[in-house]
Amino acid sequence: MAPIDGLPKVSTVNVTAPIEPPSELYEGRRAALSLDTVVVGCGIGGLAAAFCLAMAGHKVTILESAATIGEIGAGILMTPNVTRQLIRWGLEKRLQEVVVNPSALTVRRWCTGETLSWKQWGDSVVKNYGAPLSHIHRADLHRMLYDLAEPHVNIRTNCRVVAMDPSVPSVTLKSGEVVHADLVVGADGLRSVTRQYVVGRPDELTPSGDAAYRAVLPTELLLADPDLRILVETPETAIWLGPQRHIVAYNIRAKKEYNIVMCHPDRDPEGSWKIEESTDRMKEEFVGWEPRIQKLLSLIPSAIKWTLMDHAPLETWVHKGGKLTLLGDACHPMLPYGAQGAAMAIEDAAVLGNMFSRLSSRAQIAPLLHAYEAIRYDRATNTQAFSRLRRIPLHLSDGREQEHRDKQMHAAMEDALREARGGTSVGTDANATSNANQRDEKEREAIQFGYDADKEAERWWREHGESEVGSLGMPSTS
Repeated sequence: MAPIDGLPKVSTVNVTAPIEPPSELYEGRRAALSLDTVVVGCGIGGLAAAFCLAMAGHKVTILESAATIGEIGAGILMTPNVTRQLIRWGLEKRLQEVVVNPSALTVRRWCTGETLSWKQWGDSVVKNYGAPLSHIHRADLHRMLYDLAEPHVNIRTNCRVVAMDPSVPSVTLKSGEVVHADLVVGADGLRSVTRQYVVGRPDELTPSGDAAYRAVLPTELLLADPDLRILVETPETAIWLGPQRHIVAYNIRAKKEYNIVMCHPDRDPEGSWKIEESTDRMKEEFVGWEPRIQKLLSLIPSAIKWTLMDHAPLETWVHKGGKLTLLGDACHPMLPYGAQGAAMAIEDAAVLGNMFSRLSSRAQIAPLLHAYEAIRYDRATNTQAFSRLRRIPLHLSDGREQEHRDKQMHAAMEDALREARGGTSVGTDANATSNANQRDEKEREAIQFGYDADKEAERWWREHGESEVGSLGMPSTS
């Protein structure tokens, strides 16, 4: 998310590890023809796209509407499909200074704190997918990407885009300045200005019906309480499930801070981020929740309220003129239930850079944009749908469906623990159902966590690109 006027930027953690951008990104390949490229937006997706395009051999300018570069928000969960990309970009040492790799995912009942589900993460994730699952503060990830991109791109602030001419392409700033380019990438987030020029009309976001409070606490406050200290000492991703609500909480910033996200029915028609100085409304949403939740809420001095907005899949991400495209939340906003918003933007950036590392002729610009869309569209759209559907089991009202869900989760947890000790599954009806659900979950996890954006781009090029796009390039001199 790009910075939002009126909300304070979050300070970042001091880090000392160097960034070592890989010299062999895209197998050492750089575009034979360098484009003047404008990226609209300096959020996570914009910085990632700018870095990848610069590494592909292009001249990149980022236009950011805010006066200062920074991030709002709080913690995010990075799955292996994200962390493997960041490690490939040279950020492994930086990540090690600030992330927390949770040992497990624990799901609890809202009113009692009873454990409904437990799943091992930690080293098992690295073993299965070759990259870690990590918690990070959004501002720290943003700072890393800024430091990664800044030496290679031109970043301009106070540059609010008010109009575009996709056929040139050019963008017009609020100041009246017109910025020309060979390629424009709209990475301007949920409320994208660029999107209307791609789809050909102004469009509206759809309220999801949910909102979320977000807060970050110093872990020293939790460590001082005997009931809360285990939340810090055992670094898990903790989820509490309740009627129409759920809470996600975990350690960030090398266990110096504790991130809490509290999803609940939306009662605010404005649809925005805003700071609520009083926490009374927040506490009212979670009356009756277990004692540890009440203690956590009592420690929060103020919270950011985030209205969760949705958007149907776009028909296309590429303007018909073939010189303007969208990336990240500008083309596929993600609800947070799947923890894949930043992931999809970073994957988009990796594929876009990979495709444009192959450019050798202006005739290839539009085909390469359509290649980027072809590689990414189904992946992002399916993830969007998955994130939307994941809300349903999280927010079941107490009753038969909730009891059935909890029974399946219990059985799955018992099987997982039994198998971890070298035992076998128990053949009850509940276990049979839970085993089927486990298989579905494992398949979904493998699809999401195992995705490698660069490998997908390379595969597409081998199967389609060489014949469909490569022939439009400069003739070989070999």
